Amino acid sequence: LKHAARLAPAPCRWNSGLPVNIGVLFVPQQEAWVVERMGKFHRILEPGLNFLIPLLDRIRYVQSLKEIVINVPEQSAVTLDNVTLQIDGVLYLRVMDPYKASYGVEDPEYAVTQLAQTTMRSELGKLSLDRVFRERESLNASIVDAINQASDCWGIRCLRYEIKDIHVPPRVKESMQMQVEAERRKRATVLESEGTRESAINVAEGQKQAQILASEAEKAEQINKAAGREANAMLVKARAKAEAIQLLAAALAQQHGNAAASLSVAEQYVNAFSKIAKDSNTVLLPANTGDVTNMVAQALGIYTTLTKPQAVKTQDEIPPAQENSQPPTTEVLKAEQGSSS
Repeated sequence: LKHAARLAPAPCRWNSGLPVNIGVLFVPQQEAWVVERMGKFHRILEPGLNFLIPLLDRIRYVQSLKEIVINVPEQSAVTLDNVTLQIDGVLYLRVMDPYKASYGVEDPEYAVTQLAQTTMRSELGKLSLDRVFRERESLNASIVDAINQASDCWGIRCLRYEIKDIHVPPRVKESMQMQVEAERRKRATVLESEGTRESAINVAEGQKQAQILASEAEKAEQINKAAGREANAMLVKARAKAEAIQLLAAALAQQHGNAAASLSVAEQYVNAFSKIAKDSNTVLLPANTGDVTNMVAQALGIYTTLTKPQAVKTQDEIPPAQENSQPPTTEVLKAEQGSSS
């Protein structure tokens, strides 16, 4: 058994068998053959034609320089929030140094696979369940960096690592689905409320603008109507006042016009005193309130003073016969004062 063990062929690295040394060998492209002479490393054969010494030289290892794909078996890992996951991946490798890959480690495939699994478990323990799904790219990059740091002495370089499947426990999966449904319902409710809010705001803005436009139109209409009505009223009042002044002037120009004017002033004076203390409790009275004759005389004196220039002009125009026919104003005033007393 010991002799059979010594004569057993060396393990083949990613190849089905080792070539037999017949002296003349043809090495394929992207392959490296490690040759030992009398049990000691001799050289690495380059692609193409090579010559070896039979019985002394022996092809010990055959390394493929192509990119190698290794399936990482499914493994369990615990996240930061104590959720157990079943995760597997794919590892992409390339042999950079055939000598280190042959003599640095016994089984490179097994060593890299175990390193990828342990690194995956350690990296998943730093992340929560939600971050595991969001940060798969950063997780892959972290695993690649960790494998490259450890496999540098093996002559192997990890190009990339990809996570294939992440299996979540059924209960956690149900809770995640419920969370997703709740989040979607929340978003739907928020969107619906925002739509209702925007609709109410638009309706309110429309009503506001409509009321503003209606009020402005009504204001303009009222202004136009008021302007027209006030203008017409002012014109009517002015015309009525002008006619009243003309009639009053004509009445005063007639015979006994001053007496009629004094009678009107006396009546207004009596009416004014009849309304005293009806609208307010505070009343201001002149000192000679009871002297009606004096008040009428003062009013007529003011009127005579205002009409004196016109009276002088009219006297110049009136013939002498008419001037003698009218009684003096003072006599009429005295007669009216006697009648009123």
